[in-house]
Amino acid sequence: MARQSGSLTSLLSRSRFLAKTRYRVCRAILVNNIVSFFIVSFFLLSLAACGPSADPPRATSDCVACHQDATPGIVIDWELSTHSTNGVDCVMCHGGDHRTEEDVALAGVATPDVCATCHPIQVEQFAGGKHALAWTSMNAMPTTHFLPMALTEGMKGCGGCHRIGLKSEEEIKTIKAQDGLFGLSSCDVCHTRHLFSVKEAREPQACRTCHMGFDHPQWEMYSSSKHGVRHLLKQNGTLPEHAQAPTCQTCHMPEGDHGVRTAWGFLAVRLPMPEDPQWAEDRATILQALGVLDPDGNPTPRLDVVRQADVARLTQEDWQRERDRMTGICEQCHSENLVRAELAKGDEMIRETDRLLAEAIRIVSALYRDGVLVRPEHYAYDYPDLLAFHDAPSRIEQ
Repeated sequence: MARQSGSLTSLLSRSRFLAKTRYRVCRAILVNNIVSFFIVSFFLLSLAACGPSADPPRATSDCVACHQDATPGIVIDWELSTHSTNGVDCVMCHGGDHRTEEDVALAGVATPDVCATCHPIQVEQFAGGKHALAWTSMNAMPTTHFLPMALTEGMKGCGGCHRIGLKSEEEIKTIKAQDGLFGLSSCDVCHTRHLFSVKEAREPQACRTCHMGFDHPQWEMYSSSKHGVRHLLKQNGTLPEHAQAPTCQTCHMPEGDHGVRTAWGFLAVRLPMPEDPQWAEDRATILQALGVLDPDGNPTPRLDVVRQADVARLTQEDWQRERDRMTGICEQCHSENLVRAELAKGDEMIRETDRLLAEAIRIVSALYRDGVLVRPEHYAYDYPDLLAFHDAPSRIEQ
C-alpha cells in the first residue's frame, strides 16, 4: 500500500512538473511569436517607407528589371497575377542563384513541391488524382519510345499533355539533361505561367488543350452537349451569369478539388467481371489485348503497371466510390431517377462497345495465328496490343 502511495505521489509530482514545463514552453513560444511579429511588422513598414506605396509589388531581386527587356510577356503576366499582388516574387519560386544570361540553368523550376509551399491542400489533392499519374501512364505504354521524340520531348504530341504528371527526381534529372528546364512543371499546364490564373483554370477551354482528338474526344463531346452549349452562351452573354451551365470542373473538380478521378477510367474496363457471361467473355478478350491477362486468362506483369498508373478500377469498392461521388454531383441539378437512368445508358454503351471491340480483336488474333497477318515481334501474344495503337502496322489492325 505504501509503495502504491509513493508511486501515486511520484506520478502526481511528475504531472505537475510536466504541466509547469508545458506552461513555460507555451509562454516562451507566445512571447517569441509576439516579438517576431513586431520585428517583421517593423521590417515591412520600413520597406514600404522606402518607395511610393502606389507602386505595384516588385521582385526583391533584379529579375524584373532584366526580364522587362529579355522576356517582357512574362513580366506583364506576373504583374497582372495574384502572386504579384501578394508579393510573391520570382525568387520565391525560382530561387536566387540565376543572376545573368550565362547562368540560366541555375534558375529553379516551379515543380508541385514548390507550389505546395503555399498551396499544400491543392497539391495533395492533385497527387491523389489521375492527372498526377499522366507521366507514369505515358511511359507505361509499351511503344512510347516509337513516338517522334522531337514531339514528345518538345512538349508536343503525347508529351505535351502527359507532362502534367508528377515525376521522380531521376526523371527530372533526365529531362533537365535533355531539354534544359522545360516540361518539368505540372500546375502550369492548367494555370498558365506566369499569370497562374485561377479564373482561367476554371474554364472548360483549359481542359480542351489536352482532352480532345481521336483517342480522347472529351472536348468534342462536351462542347456539343447541352452543358457545353449553355456555358458558351453564358460566356458570350446570351444567357445570364447565374444560369446553370456545368463546366468540366463543375463535375470533375467539385469545389476546386484537384483530385480528378472517374469510375470507369480511361480504358473503360474494370474488375471484377460482370455477371453477364457474354460481357464477361468480351471484357476478358479486351484485357488480353491490353496485355493484362495472358491467353489462358491469368494476370500478367502488365497488370501491375495498370494498377500503378491507376487507369482502371480494379475492385468493386473503388469503382463504386467514384460512381457514387459522381451521382451525388449530378443530383445537384438533376433528379435521382434521371441521373441513374443516364449513367445506366452509359454502362450499356460500354457493354455494346465491348461486344464490337472483342469481336474485332478475335478476328485479328485469328489472322495472326493463320499467318495472314504478321504479328509484330514486340506483341507478347497472338492478340493485337491495344496499348500500342499508335503503331498498328496494317489497315485492318488500325
